[in-house]
Amino acid sequence: MANLITNYLGLKLKNPVIVSSSGLTSNLESIKQLEKNGAAAVVLKSLFEEQILNEAGVLSGQSDYPEAEDYLKAYVTSNNVSKYLELITKAKESVNIPVIASINCVDAYKWIDFAAQIQQAGADALEINVFLLPSNINKTADEYESVYFDLAEKLKKVITIPISFKLGNHFTNPIRIIQQLWFRKVRGVTLFNRFFAPDIDIDKLKVIPAEVFSSPTEIRDILRWVAIASHEVPEINISASTGIHNGDAAIKMLLAGATTLQVCSTLYIHGASHLGKIIEFIEKWMDGKGYKSIDDFRGLMSYKNIGDPEVYERSQFMRHFSAHE
Repeated sequence: MANLITNYLGLKLKNPVIVSSSGLTSNLESIKQLEKNGAAAVVLKSLFEEQILNEAGVLSGQSDYPEAEDYLKAYVTSNNVSKYLELITKAKESVNIPVIASINCVDAYKWIDFAAQIQQAGADALEINVFLLPSNINKTADEYESVYFDLAEKLKKVITIPISFKLGNHFTNPIRIIQQLWFRKVRGVTLFNRFFAPDIDIDKLKVIPAEVFSSPTEIRDILRWVAIASHEVPEINISASTGIHNGDAAIKMLLAGATTLQVCSTLYIHGASHLGKIIEFIEKWMDGKGYKSIDDFRGLMSYKNIGDPEVYERSQFMRHFSAHE
């Protein structure tokens, strides 16, 4: 029978399927159900710095005393942080799977102390979710990238639990970012984050949120970079995220070199029980192929191991599709 045990960020997981940061991992009862249905680990819903500051701003705007603003910001932040730390502690007491905390940062320097509190609360690891929209014409790419590197260095000075970075796909050279994070002792990366995307309502002439859930076709770009990164920076653990809706997609990511898979949208659509179907598909596929462990085939179709690695490169598009009118 297939052995699905996986090591991720130094943590021993019963299989490679993780539930990613979302509303599904925001409360204890839901986390228990995810474990019951086969989740190997959970990434808790991120504590959003932007959301906390916005909440504090709304409250301070209701006051006639400007000097109250700092107090309100401190109070709101402390209240949200306390609730988050309590969730970590209770989850660790209630489930037998790793609990990975998550921070969504706007200002990369405000969360160092909070990371230490997360470790003290008992989190098994910390996923850092930094997104700085590169929209300032006066800033260079190096300036934006340095925020990630500086944060990694500062975090390693205050916590000992493993750290991963959840990255967006907007970098000019994602492989360099991953390599530089590894040099700074970051154990893993999640590829890729799915940020808020705007859309336009052409009838009401207003900006609205685009589709919240991912679609199965979104694995294509992630698949490419997982395959390349697992070859170029083989030491770092890669958690594939976005567009993984079924067992077929899960196998593809593992073949490309992913260490683990993070699922979310498909559970909103099909329910927590869908975790079991994904895990069962992996087991049956492995048995059919004669693989005893995931390490037997992980990375088999990575950039390094296929006969023509250029198929993962964008320059191949015209070669394959120029014949189609």
